[in-house]
Amino acid sequence: MLKLAVSLSLIWALTLLYGEMFSFWVPFLSCSWPHPPSSSSMTDGVDHQRDYVKIAVLTDPQLMDRTSLHLAPKSFALEAAQFYTDLYMRRAFLSSILPSKPDIILFLGDYFDGGPFLSDEEWQESRSRFKHIFDIDMLEQTTNIKLYYLAGNHDIGYAAFHSRMPEVIKRYEKAFGARNYQFTAGKVDFITIDAQTLDGHPQNNVTPATWEFVKNVSKHLSSNPRVLLTHIPLYRPDQTACGSYRSSSIINQRINRAAQDNEILYQNYITEKGTNDLLDSIKPALILSGHDHDQCTVNHKSKYGSVKEHTLGTISWQQGNLFPSYMLLSASNLILPNGSMPEEAISTKVCFLPVQLYIYIWYILLFVMTLLIAVLWPTNGVLFPHYLDGFLRNVRGLISFSGGGKKLKSEDEIYEYEEIWDAEGSMHLIKKTFNVSSTCSSDSASVERGNAIMRSVARKQEADTSNPADVTLHIGSDAAVKALPRTNKSKTKMIGLINDLLYKYASDAGFD
Repeated sequence: MLKLAVSLSLIWALTLLYGEMFSFWVPFLSCSWPHPPSSSSMTDGVDHQRDYVKIAVLTDPQLMDRTSLHLAPKSFALEAAQFYTDLYMRRAFLSSILPSKPDIILFLGDYFDGGPFLSDEEWQESRSRFKHIFDIDMLEQTTNIKLYYLAGNHDIGYAAFHSRMPEVIKRYEKAFGARNYQFTAGKVDFITIDAQTLDGHPQNNVTPATWEFVKNVSKHLSSNPRVLLTHIPLYRPDQTACGSYRSSSIINQRINRAAQDNEILYQNYITEKGTNDLLDSIKPALILSGHDHDQCTVNHKSKYGSVKEHTLGTISWQQGNLFPSYMLLSASNLILPNGSMPEEAISTKVCFLPVQLYIYIWYILLFVMTLLIAVLWPTNGVLFPHYLDGFLRNVRGLISFSGGGKKLKSEDEIYEYEEIWDAEGSMHLIKKTFNVSSTCSSDSASVERGNAIMRSVARKQEADTSNPADVTLHIGSDAAVKALPRTNKSKTKMIGLINDLLYKYASDAGFD
């Protein structure tokens, strides 16, 4: 029993340590930074980490709120879902991503779930959760890690929201900065655009502003390769294959528009026209996007050649993807030699996080197994043997009751009858009881049990009147005195024998 308890405790300890800690170390230990060809081609055995900038790319944390599961705000179910989802992402960030020591952390949008529909108080609460999960204050104050943000549809909505709720965009820009901008990492330029505004009406202020930014970028020629950052993926034909990393079915183009002004309410890809204009203007060497919550790698064709797009999966385990992930991107710090392709300055690697659902399923199975062992294990003395012992005791009691209870001891008793005459000349027999002696008496007065002993009339006054009269037989003066019927003795012996056999059987069976 002790060995069983120790084994179960050890299994539980290892399970919890792996599920709550070790599993988040695996991506860090198994997923290393990719080396751009310009640095990996060197064969001097030195790790040229300063030859490239390390960028960790995350997308779609989409923090759960009252709009996520149609649950009452502050309800226990919603609070529990938020707690475990936030906990998973915080562990992933602190144990898997930060230990890799990135130089830049890039977020590709959708930080909130119901961003456009949240009140200012709710929005600020979600933002505080976001900052806690990814330790934003610590990164900004105590490290040299740079943070860059990209607007998503769950943060500011689509084009139909912008004309009706301009305060949503203002709220976002106040917290996260500009929606259209560029930055340089190493020898690579990153172009960040607000994809939610690309396909809106030209009369809408935000749509012309985005295309004006794209136009200005295209005018500034640079020798650095470019990476286009957009939350919404670029257009691709229906049923376009997404590569081996994808776990869900392919999503085809879908655009919903408002009836009154034909503005976009939802879109899962940028339109074909918008896609071609972006590719021709920016001439990217690589495209990074989110929004789809699952991995997808496709190649786009433009006037300048083929361009690869990586759509990253969500980092959250509650957004429809069992396999959360993030990307490690290395941007070269070195000037490309003549004849090199722009994409050679950029290397990417997808890293997968623990499957939280599988961990919880294992917890449940282990709990059920532990419970069954505790109840049914034959030598543990916990619940089942206790109930079995009680059942057997009840059976023994029923057997004893059916055998007549104290009649099992009737064989240890012997009876003697004494004749007493009353004043009218009638005789009475009085039964007297006493125990059988272990040794045979030499007195000739000793008799077998059940026999009536006739005493003389002269001795009837010597009878011991202190003994209780259990049985009185009244015999008339003219009747002959007869002995008690022997059937009573035979019946008593038979019942006693049956009871002895039942008692012996119960003892042999272990009912003690």
